[in-house]
Amino acid sequence: MRQLLVVGTMALDTVRTPFGAATEVLGGSATYFATAASFFANVNLLAVVGEDFPEAHIAFLRNRGVDLSGLERSKGKTFRWHGDYTSQLNEARTLETHLNVLESFRPQLPAHYRTPELLFLGNIDPEIQMEVLNQVTRPQIVACDTMNFWIDGKRDMLWDVLKNIDVLIINDAEARALGQDSNLVKVARVILERGPKYLIIKRGEYGVLMFHGTHVFGTLAFPLEHVLDPTGAGDTFSGGFMGYLASTGDWSDAGLRRAIIFGSVMASFTVESFSLDRLRALQYSDIEARFRAFKRLAHFEDLS
Repeated sequence: MRQLLVVGTMALDTVRTPFGAATEVLGGSATYFATAASFFANVNLLAVVGEDFPEAHIAFLRNRGVDLSGLERSKGKTFRWHGDYTSQLNEARTLETHLNVLESFRPQLPAHYRTPELLFLGNIDPEIQMEVLNQVTRPQIVACDTMNFWIDGKRDMLWDVLKNIDVLIINDAEARALGQDSNLVKVARVILERGPKYLIIKRGEYGVLMFHGTHVFGTLAFPLEHVLDPTGAGDTFSGGFMGYLASTGDWSDAGLRRAIIFGSVMASFTVESFSLDRLRALQYSDIEARFRAFKRLAHFEDLS
């Protein structure tokens, strides 16, 4: 089984949407990623939590088969995020962020974490991302996420990280900020010239675009009648994407396209409930059924 390593955040989130609210629930980029990826592959998780992080959340991840040898429990409080969404549900408005133990986190990888075939650098400080890269032998696939806070505040360090990765997975607003243009095709050319081989742009309800050289692949988002909370959908997409690649070892263009659909499937389940509640009840048969529904949704005949 290929080793998949994720480094990112584990958090306690407080979220409000037009359809409800949730207080101090399980969140964080590494949590969403690892949960989604665990349906496809074995996952090693590297993160930090505080003394107040509930044992029930750790038990949930262990029950999903996630290796938590790299989870550090530090003195202090766990990272917290508080946000809300308008009726559009396209982007969260951050109301409060408390880094807490994350502020002083300096990752030290256990020995068996240092040779992953696949590595995902979650949305954290580029300096921490680089520290992880410096502690591993070069994986076959390295993927990365970031956000506007790092793009604006640590652009040079972020570009240094991006020279060492294969796949950058960001949303359209982040892509425009990084590429400094409103046109995503132009943005893709700028970013791909600086390091990554693939750029995957998440566009929320409008789907996903993947750029590789002069090639572009696009897919729509799965249409849903009930969307409660988009929090973690992007991280869940990345988890499904990387988890599927870890399960197959197929880095071909066709393999990456299938991985994008599996990532989109996982994200579509996440938004149906708050926190990871929908994923807790998910069965692999549900994933396969929605993958097939995705295929039917996008199918069309060629010109005769």
